[in-house]
Amino acid sequence: MDFSEVKKEVKDINFDMLRMDKDDYFEAVVVKEELEKLQERLKKFFIEPISPSKDRLSFQMQVAVKDFGSIRNDQTLYFWNEGQDTIFAMLWPWQDGSHTTLKMGKR
Repeated sequence: MDFSEVKKEVKDINFDMLRMDKDDYFEAVVVKEELEKLQERLKKFFIEPISPSKDRLSFQMQVAVKDFGSIRNDQTLYFWNEGQDTIFAMLWPWQDGSHTTLKMGKR
């Protein structure tokens, strides 16, 4: 999987706020009306989210997302790994019910 391709696909979403756009990290805020479109685009690459789940995240997953705020039960994690390459996307819903932060990175 190529992080730049994933990023290119999601950047077509109408984001409410773009927070960061680097070669290995992307962060933006999406409004509720655009969230389903974002999830569909993420599923093209990741198929299904890893979390939320009743199962605990693997050590490798925990390490990959630790520096970006980790993941809680009410948040969504998409994860891909092959060899040394890891790509993840986290969706953090806001308490207002209208916004969600996307944190996406390559390690």
